[in-house]
Amino acid sequence: MTFENSPQPYLAAPIATLIEQLNKLPGIGPKSAQRLAYYLIRISSEESESLAMAIHGLKDKITFCAKCHNIAERNPCQICSNPDRDQQSVCVVQEPLDVLAIERTLAFKGLYHVLHGVIDPMRNVGPHDLRIKELLERIPTERLSEVVLATNPTIEGEATAMYIHRLLAPLGPKVTRLARGLPVGGDLEYADDLTLARAFEGRQAL
Repeated sequence: MTFENSPQPYLAAPIATLIEQLNKLPGIGPKSAQRLAYYLIRISSEESESLAMAIHGLKDKITFCAKCHNIAERNPCQICSNPDRDQQSVCVVQEPLDVLAIERTLAFKGLYHVLHGVIDPMRNVGPHDLRIKELLERIPTERLSEVVLATNPTIEGEATAMYIHRLLAPLGPKVTRLARGLPVGGDLEYADDLTLARAFEGRQAL
């Protein structure tokens, strides 16, 4: 988005630049960018300085864990350096936000490995663009006994999980996949065919 040829002749250059930068953020369209820009104009100087410092701190104060490749303040990260975690179990996720989602459940006590994406030929993302090589290197050095594949249940996520599974199979660890099926509180009539099929495949005895 550019405002060089904007039909708004009275739009001040600093505002136009801010809107253009905000519009580059994921999920922020032109209208949302404009609303955010004018909101930022109205907030106090202290608030705007705090926001600027927080953004600047992202580059100065965070790093990527050399072990799991999650975003962290220190290396290794807090999870990888915690001796109370199961050191022989690793959950493979697509993005750092997935780690937060799983941690909120308190259901997994092992370590993580963040791929930073999925295999997606349409976007020219191949296996070598992800942290798959680093995952394979962890198997013998950490003597992992289980690898949980927790990529999203999309076509790309499934393809990535299957690709990693094929690579891990000869290396020895148990490879598991998160169960998929009907969400709690959901109605059968609103479930898609694939979700229903997965639910039947993963049915359990009562």
